[in-house]
Amino acid sequence: MPAGDLAPALIERILARLGLRERPAPTLEHLGLLYAAWCAQVPFDNVRKLIALHTRDPGPMPGSEPAEFFEHWLRSGTGGTCWAGNGALAALLRTLGFASMRGVATMLADPAARANHGTVVVRCEGRPYLLDASMLHGVPVPLDEAAPAPACAAAWAVQARQRDGRWIIGWRPLHRPAGLECRIEWLDASLESFQALYEKTRSGGPFNYALYGRRNREDGVIGVAFGKRVQLRADGTIHESAVDRHERIRIVVEELGISEALAQALPPDSPTPVAPAAAAPD
Repeated sequence: MPAGDLAPALIERILARLGLRERPAPTLEHLGLLYAAWCAQVPFDNVRKLIALHTRDPGPMPGSEPAEFFEHWLRSGTGGTCWAGNGALAALLRTLGFASMRGVATMLADPAARANHGTVVVRCEGRPYLLDASMLHGVPVPLDEAAPAPACAAAWAVQARQRDGRWIIGWRPLHRPAGLECRIEWLDASLESFQALYEKTRSGGPFNYALYGRRNREDGVIGVAFGKRVQLRADGTIHESAVDRHERIRIVVEELGISEALAQALPPDSPTPVAPAAAAPD
């Protein structure tokens, strides 16, 4: 088995959990089916990260190893933040025969920021496509201005365009539904570089303090962000409500699909040094 690939038995368990009856072929059609299944079944969340930081776990950051990410997802429903989730997605795609690349990007909420986001780009049938495990935009987004725009509903509002020779992705975070831009810096990053960038967030990052999680539904996006339950509907409307401890646990279990044991183990939210409006996925 090539280095960095996932074991065949693990792949079969992952595909079954995603609801895919057959092993996907490396075609654009199957890439779309696989990514849509991921967006519906694998949340973007900081549940394990918050617990690890609260307990001062000295081990590797949660989910930094793709196989470990998937074992926890299969067992307890957790996803991860960008370095973990996109590292795992890239490994899954590569093992299935897709030409996947880990990408290092920058969420542009802070003009001084750089290399604060991991993503995935796949070259398939002659074009590169963005598949991001944090944005969860539902369909592969072509990084080709000659390609038709992807059919993303207003809940995701994902757009890709070039600026100064680099790709800029516009999307809607839960805490910033008016939109945020993400700039792709470079591709073909190693798993080790993803792990090192993830490790740097241990000492500070917007997702080290308060619960954050999102998951796709047929009619949009549902989740929790900095003390609020947020729903982005397919028609572009937004619904927000405050979250108490009971509701926080309910959202984690019933809407994000994560085990109650982990929901109960979550530490209380603490004040986030970076204002939520300026935060970016880490």
